[in-house]
Amino acid sequence: MQYQVEENCLTIFLPNEVDHHNAEDIRKEADKVIEQKHIRYVIFDFEGTNFMDSSGIGVIMGRYRRVYLLGGEVWAVHANERMKRILKMSGVTKIMQVFEEEKK
Repeated sequence: MQYQVEENCLTIFLPNEVDHHNAEDIRKEADKVIEQKHIRYVIFDFEGTNFMDSSGIGVIMGRYRRVYLLGGEVWAVHANERMKRILKMSGVTKIMQVFEEEKK
């Protein structure tokens, strides 16, 4: 998992596919960083992601539950149309903001 921490914000750069093969590793690593760095905001960066199954949705939901109890938030950035559709259909857009790219 590639990630970046700035103050109390963790950005997780998701891989091309987020599925049951790598979701557990992402979850473990994210939880460790959230705990150690006192993270309140988690940003999931979907720039390189083209596929996500229910285990990926579970990763998002679980990180939301962790930071929500601390007064934090979860966001999604750089999601392509397919990923936005998956996020919307799964219902996670009710708990997280999906930031749109500004058209130039």
